[in-house]
Amino acid sequence: MLLRLGEPPSPVPPPVAALLLEHITNRGNMNTATNPASRWLFPGRRPGRPLGPNYLSSLLNQVGIPIAAARGAAIRQQLLELPAPVVADALGYHDKTATRLVTEAGGTWSRYAPGDHSR
Repeated sequence: MLLRLGEPPSPVPPPVAALLLEHITNRGNMNTATNPASRWLFPGRRPGRPLGPNYLSSLLNQVGIPIAAARGAAIRQQLLELPAPVVADALGYHDKTATRLVTEAGGTWSRYAPGDHSR
């Protein structure tokens, strides 16, 4: 299974793929005239549109998933695996913010020099 969050689509590990397939068979908002064959994982109420991020966030909060904490944890994990300038550029963070977060997370990418290293 591939999940398109951007290009190229990302492979989904089997345990998560099973959950997504189950979700797809039981999606809401599929009985309206606007969504009978929607390709969105979370179809919205408007034709051809997904659920909005604020509404999806509130749904996740209702089932006990703290979005702000989960987002922060995900960013810190990325900073432990990748240099701060790379994560900052990819996510639109300021370099100083990413550097602060990597320090808080105990990362070791303190000597990464961004730029063209092909020379």
